[in-house]
Amino acid sequence: MTSQASQTMKPATAAKKLGVYLPATPAEFQEGLITRGQLEDLEKNPPEWLSELRRNGPHPRPVVAGRLSVSIAGLARGGVTEPLTTEEINALREDPPTWLVRERTVQEGVRAEEERIKDEQERAERAKQRGNR
Repeated sequence: MTSQASQTMKPATAAKKLGVYLPATPAEFQEGLITRGQLEDLEKNPPEWLSELRRNGPHPRPVVAGRLSVSIAGLARGGVTEPLTTEEINALREDPPTWLVRERTVQEGVRAEEERIKDEQERAERAKQRGNR
């Protein structure tokens, strides 16, 4: 059986787990396999390049979407298909275009509906448990 530390992953997977845009990482990161141990070390003791990418970008779509409080699909509908820097994200937050305001509203509705369904499922589970007593 393989130990967890020796399991490897592709650079794209490691970049996704680290929340960084792969083409912006150093060549040595992009060209080799990364072990789980190396990934843990990068998370615990990030080198300057990783700290800089996390701080200033460019950021991958999931990070951009999260910082703008919209879905990845909402970014696409808004025409954002390229990675953005922290500065570009902040500019959008300070003066949100119409598409961003609309997508935030859509995302709020989705979250509210997810919460409603979760509450409904929890009530049904409690009722089921009461019925089994």
